Amino acid sequence: MAKIREGTKSSKANPMDGNVHVDEFVVGGKEDGKPGRSYDSKKKKVVCALQLTDDGKVKCFYSLKIKDFSSESRAVIFEKQISAEANITTDEWRGYGSISKNYQIKQIPSNKGRNFKALHTLIHQVKSLIRTTHSWISEKHIKRYLNKCSYRLNRSQSKATVFNNLIKRMVQADKIYHAKIICP
Repeated sequence: MAKIREGTKSSKANPMDGNVHVDEFVVGGKEDGKPGRSYDSKKKKVVCALQLTDDGKVKCFYSLKIKDFSSESRAVIFEKQISAEANITTDEWRGYGSISKNYQIKQIPSNKGRNFKALHTLIHQVKSLIRTTHSWISEKHIKRYLNKCSYRLNRSQSKATVFNNLIKRMVQADKIYHAKIICP
């Protein structure tokens, strides 16, 4: 399986299990005549998954850029991040039909986001982080922005240990030179 960098997890190393909510959204500026999830828009399309604790609190969150809203594109987050045993809840978009053959998917009406309050709150936070920090996102860097958002949101769940863990990782990591950090 391919290695991914969402929160520095390798593919399915610790798959999301339990209660997981999945949805898709777009990021990018306004386009005339292209509201929301328009298929032919220049906006970047993203699929996301949120794992909840048994009492409905956020456990972890991941997002991936997708090329379109097809089942094949959405299936990537299932393959990379979600356990086949997870109890997955999505909205009633028909594109989840073929994915439900391999996963336990329950589809319910979104009710304008009310049935997915925690997920839509995190989607709003991702969009706000991108909008306030970068104001515009290029195709080249969208994956990095999403990784950064996932990392920040996931680490915010362990605020008491985040600084200590960061220092430990910095000390244990191999040295890296400036030329490696800058994108070609």
